[in-house]
Amino acid sequence: MQNPYSIFPEIESSDLLLRKIKEEDLPDLLKIYSDKEAAKFFNTDNCHGDDFFYRTIERVRQALDFWNYSYLNKFFVRWAIVDKTSGVVIGTIEQFHRDSTEDPFTNCSLLRLDLRSDYEKEEAIKKILSTIIYESFDLFNCEMIVTKCFDGGVERKKALLSLGFIESKEPLIGHDKTKYNGYYCLSKK
Repeated sequence: MQNPYSIFPEIESSDLLLRKIKEEDLPDLLKIYSDKEAAKFFNTDNCHGDDFFYRTIERVRQALDFWNYSYLNKFFVRWAIVDKTSGVVIGTIEQFHRDSTEDPFTNCSLLRLDLRSDYEKEEAIKKILSTIIYESFDLFNCEMIVTKCFDGGVERKKALLSLGFIESKEPLIGHDKTKYNGYYCLSKK
């Protein structure tokens, strides 16, 4: 698999398309990022205080501009998750390669999954993650995929465990030395 920063990778399953986020996705993105129930599951660790709860198209546009800037500067890749049946963007996935000397989360890909609350269900999460996780090892040249699950994320936790993720007892250490708990890891087989 090629470098995800040279050509934006599109990944597809029978139900889903993961592709670059477009300007015309803004109304769908607003539905995701203005969803109070969904915001409970957005991973804001190490995000400089951004809570990803956006109330206006303009604020979502600013986030999109930052995501594009971050991709161009090889900080992370953020995909739109498109439900192929409806053609609607139902969430986003962000991923990047992470190395650390502060915690066990090194030579890994950190994956952030933001979903509309009506997709925060075990089967939907399994379908979404199954579309990307196995390709992620090659895309991000890593030995482990790491993602967050909050205490209230019962459906997400069931999906992660069924896919072989294991809850870490160790915290992830942020750039400012903040300790973040709730991470699940999937090792390359």
